[in-house]
Amino acid sequence: MITIRKATMADLPAILDIYNDIIQNTTAVFHYNQQTLQMREEWFAQKQKEGFPVFVAEENNDIAGFSTFGQFRAWQAYQYTVENSVYVKAGQRGKGIAKALMQPLIDTAKDMSLHTMIAGITADNEASITLHKQFGFVETARLKEVGYKFDKWLDLIFMQLIL
Repeated sequence: MITIRKATMADLPAILDIYNDIIQNTTAVFHYNQQTLQMREEWFAQKQKEGFPVFVAEENNDIAGFSTFGQFRAWQAYQYTVENSVYVKAGQRGKGIAKALMQPLIDTAKDMSLHTMIAGITADNEASITLHKQFGFVETARLKEVGYKFDKWLDLIFMQLIL
């Protein structure tokens, strides 16, 4: 059974492993280089400082995925807009884990009186696009060839949910 809970510092090594695998093996993240535990610790501390949630999906004491949201852009007028991230461990995808991680993000954003949530998704990531559509996100922009990874140009889709 999958349990969704708030992440703790103890979860960061597992979160790091998931994130680094996504960097290395997918186009879901536009980074080339893997992160360190110190980088994830700084990321987590920043999330806590800003009051943004980090959730984990846990099954049999194993972290199967994580989700969060953060500031969309640094300018004041964007203060009611956040961008979400949902990542699931390789071998655990397709089991509904991302879906279980999404609802707490939306609920938390509403509780924080935020206005809109944005998802930046690589255009070839059909699973993520489908997931977001299930929660009412709609495509609002498509940026052609803005990322380059694995020797190919990548389009980026922005999907939006008015909370």
